[in-house]
Amino acid sequence: MATRRKPQQESKGWLSKFVQEFGWDVLLGSIAAFYVFMVPYTKVEESFNVQAMHDILYHRHHIGKYDHLDFPGVVPRTFIGALLVSILASPVVLVLHLLHAPKFYSLYAVRLVLGCITLSSLRSLRIEIRRKFGYHVEAFFVILTSVQFHLLFYSTRPLPNIFAFCLVTLAYSSWFRGDALSTLKCLTIATAVFRCDTVLLFGTIGISLLLSKSVSMKEAIKCCISTAFLCIGLTILVDTIMWGRVLWPELEVFWFNSVLNRSSEWGTHAFHWYFTSALPRSLLVAYPLFMLALLLDRRLWQYIVPVFSFVLIYSKLPHKELRFIIGAVPIFNVAAAITASRVYNNRKKTLWRWIYIGMLVSILISLGCSIVTFMASYENYPGGYALKALHQAVETMNTTMDRRVHIDPFAAMNGVSRFLENNPPWSYSKEEGITLAEYHTRNFTYLLSEHSKIDGFQCLFFVDGFSKSRLQIGFPPIILGHLLIQKKRADGGWIMDDN
Repeated sequence: MATRRKPQQESKGWLSKFVQEFGWDVLLGSIAAFYVFMVPYTKVEESFNVQAMHDILYHRHHIGKYDHLDFPGVVPRTFIGALLVSILASPVVLVLHLLHAPKFYSLYAVRLVLGCITLSSLRSLRIEIRRKFGYHVEAFFVILTSVQFHLLFYSTRPLPNIFAFCLVTLAYSSWFRGDALSTLKCLTIATAVFRCDTVLLFGTIGISLLLSKSVSMKEAIKCCISTAFLCIGLTILVDTIMWGRVLWPELEVFWFNSVLNRSSEWGTHAFHWYFTSALPRSLLVAYPLFMLALLLDRRLWQYIVPVFSFVLIYSKLPHKELRFIIGAVPIFNVAAAITASRVYNNRKKTLWRWIYIGMLVSILISLGCSIVTFMASYENYPGGYALKALHQAVETMNTTMDRRVHIDPFAAMNGVSRFLENNPPWSYSKEEGITLAEYHTRNFTYLLSEHSKIDGFQCLFFVDGFSKSRLQIGFPPIILGHLLIQKKRADGGWIMDDN
């Protein structure tokens, strides 16, 4: 005789299923959302997409008002990513507009939407990890990702690298699933639309698929050419309209970075920098675990070798940044998770027990390193904090006079975006090339400037920015240093008031 389940039992059953299916996603999403709310401002690398999102949401079809026409940047970028995020965020932005909320809240909206897209791609990879390697590997993959700072911090930042990262992660999911054609399609889209340097990863994974006979040469060429033509046609159509000239953005980026090698003008690093600095800082405890995986599980060779080769080839480019190889991190985390799972399963054996304890301690140390890195990043956007402070300070004055603000390049590159701008009587200018002697002849009320003294203005207050960290004996053991603006190239900003 069947008995009816009590409502309390049904509730517990539903909750258990939800946690089992989405618990890891909630963990990763909570960390990413925490980073958004604690550090909402954006850097110069994100400037194009964040300004494009603002303009699409607020200026709509009035392209002549868009920021990129006045400040195009070094190389053009595609509007496709910004357009997608803006469309998805538009219902939330509409509600905020009806509630007369400041535009600043829309910045939260677009970044959270981008985070959902990124974490959805990680979810698809996580599911394939569980299917292929088991629940323990899935759990350690999420744990290792959670204690790393950079991946989740970047996951909500509107960088071309992150749009490409989403497609690369989907490619990994298809790769694990054995769907070679979907893998190649995702990598082709990422290369043609968002980051032309993804062609290196496309090449190494493509060769691996051909050598393993996962796909024939004929099928691969047919798939890639058809996908490339569609993507190139789409990006040319959209970006020609938005930029006002016939344009394939990633072709110009490829020419600038690879053919002319102009990217080296923004700094260079040694060939080994990715392996001795970027990856250790990004992966933390996962870095040694990933290397051990090569010895413990030969199944990983077919996945690690192509991705490792991608980083190795990329190292030939003198200009290096972690975000350039952020797409390699998930595969390295998978390898590290397999090692962690092996250690966990053998933890009751004498030797493995000590390795297990060491691994747990290393995970805690990694968490501590991520907290310190977050503290530094929190104070790395002085321009954004300065403009927010200026708005708050002036609003308390209850003045009806015009409020004309000039934002210098340093402030614009370190946190200021159009999402931070208030409605009239506030107005803003990012005009470049103004000498210090000219400011008092211009009609500016306030200046956001890196200079501490400007004729005709007095300093209201300054905003510190992160400069460096140092160790000390005592508590706390790590001090985050700050430099005042008087020093050359200091990471701070001043707010000036017209006399």
